Amino acid sequence: MRVVNYTEFRNHLAENLNVVNDDGGVVVVSRSKGKNVVVMSLEEYNSIQETLYLNSNKINRKRLDDAVKEMNKGKFVKRKLIEK
Repeated sequence: MRVVNYTEFRNHLAENLNVVNDDGGVVVVSRSKGKNVVVMSLEEYNSIQETLYLNSNKINRKRLDDAVKEMNKGKFVKRKLIEK
């Protein structure tokens, strides 16, 4: 995670956005007169949103937990992907 002040972020905008997109990093922009902000890739943001959604429902969360427990116990079938 990179932490930069607003001026540094603005002066090196392309470099900071490349860190986010190319390296999967997160940039925290600290502001002296305002709340700090986080800059992340849209892919990372969508991934976090999906995880929050999947975990927001108790029934779905239990299903996911049960599936992970079964997998950790070796109770799964490994299959090859079908290629088209």
